[in-house]
Amino acid sequence: MSREKNTTQKLTTLREKTGMNRAQFAAYFGIPYRTIQDWELGNRQMPDYLLRLMAYKVETDLLSGTDEDSNKAQEKKA
Repeated sequence: MSREKNTTQKLTTLREKTGMNRAQFAAYFGIPYRTIQDWELGNRQMPDYLLRLMAYKVETDLLSGTDEDSNKAQEKKA
């Protein structure tokens, strides 16, 4: 698997893990929706370091229970 496809797949998996749609995920990180969309579709290459930072934030927020946006997204799914 190429690095670009691997990064794309990891980003999509991370977003799905949060239970957020693209718009919610983009707002959560303060990244334009179109950028998230382009990264997930492989139209643009996401920097590796950014994926690691995003994963770190999601993990720490989920562990600490301070992530209001993720909690709201989880409540909508339930």
